[in-house]
Amino acid sequence: MTHDCSFLEDLPLADDQHSVAGGQRDSHAADWGAEQLGAGVRPDAVVWPESTDDVSAVLAAATDRGVPVTPYAAGTGLEGNAVPARGGISLDLTRMDDVRDYRPDDFQIDVGPGIIGSAVDEYVASDGLFFPPLPSSGNISTIGGMIATDASGMQTVKYGEVADWVLGLEAVLADGTVVQTGSRAIKTSSGYNLTELLVGNEGTLAVVTEATLELAGRSAQIRGGRAIFETLEDATAAVSEAVRTEVDVARIELVDGLSARMANAYLGTDLPDAPMVFLEFHTNHGIEEEIELCRTIFEERDVARFELSADDAEMDDLWRARRELAYAVATYDADLEPLHPGDVTVPISSYPEIVRETRRLADEHDLLIPCFGHAGDGNLHYSVLVDRDDPDHVALGEAVYAEIVDRALELGGTATGEHGIGQGKREFLEAEHGSGAVDVMKRVKRALDPTGTLNPEKIFPETATEVRVCENDDLEGDG
Repeated sequence: MTHDCSFLEDLPLADDQHSVAGGQRDSHAADWGAEQLGAGVRPDAVVWPESTDDVSAVLAAATDRGVPVTPYAAGTGLEGNAVPARGGISLDLTRMDDVRDYRPDDFQIDVGPGIIGSAVDEYVASDGLFFPPLPSSGNISTIGGMIATDASGMQTVKYGEVADWVLGLEAVLADGTVVQTGSRAIKTSSGYNLTELLVGNEGTLAVVTEATLELAGRSAQIRGGRAIFETLEDATAAVSEAVRTEVDVARIELVDGLSARMANAYLGTDLPDAPMVFLEFHTNHGIEEEIELCRTIFEERDVARFELSADDAEMDDLWRARRELAYAVATYDADLEPLHPGDVTVPISSYPEIVRETRRLADEHDLLIPCFGHAGDGNLHYSVLVDRDDPDHVALGEAVYAEIVDRALELGGTATGEHGIGQGKREFLEAEHGSGAVDVMKRVKRALDPTGTLNPEKIFPETATEVRVCENDDLEGDG
């Protein structure tokens, strides 16, 4: 389906703020996850707003004409969140990348949605501040994208996820209405928490045009290293016990033996072919006590080596190996490609079980499935590698992928710890939340976007159709 976007010529936009050129449209028809999902449709036009007024004008006009709008930024999403499903307009927010206000005495900064996450850290670094929940992709992904998916990263175990650090938002609804949510106060009990409603909405409820972020002071003492285990079972059990004992650790990442081999092949590193836990401690005092407590717990799980480093360059190499695992997995075997990446999260006591189940399925079906992730918050990243030219092998990989998600849900976990639902995980939404809760989500969607303008066919595959069918029903009798 194509949409007439000629109305963009009549909006108060500069010539370089909108385009129907084929190359621009092609570049906005995919993100990191869309190709693996077989998702994504070429938009009919691309728009680069430079202000909240621009966003408001585009959304109001598009809604009046029945043209869908899909918010887009860096394109680093892994579930096809930011690529059109029905054509229309790709609203590229990367030009809204400014710092609007900075209040170091309040530990706060106001930024546009297109600013890269690491740029926030660089901006505030001279005051000894940082934005703690940056994901591993923080140097290439935008704050708006992180808010859209409620992202998290390696430091979540200590600092929490993005939602915990967003104090307020400016956002534009589908009809062009601009709303302000939250406040600069660090707490409030005033009215509905619209900020948390919009965090994680994946551009289906509103388009964020400004975010007020809370910052933290950098710890005076930072040390890191790695622990090497004989078995994956011991590594995961050690992590679970350390977190449940409340060791004050800022990063505690799992890397299994297969993931280590992949990192070595990609980066030319010499990580041992064994399960490992990468660690980093952040404290203002008493860091040695926390390290020794962690060491004691790990020794009870037969840790083979517990190594801390005083060398920043050595630690940078370790964290680089962890950060670039997604690339390492994708290039490991010329005959195999990863399916869309898994990011299930379970309660910390169940972490050994979900890793054990993933390993069992890999062995049972003779599949390559590397296991790694933010172990401290129960997050497991996994990729099932398949031969894309073999339909049976792809079908097997998809079935195993889904079985891992199902098991995570059985353990009280979630289908997605940080990537969002997008187009890739819609089938698991009701299994996780139940039909009643999903129905409430759909009602919220209809209330804020009754014409289905914003990012249709994300989260709910039937959203756009349901909106048009149910709109009159709501008016007639749902109250």
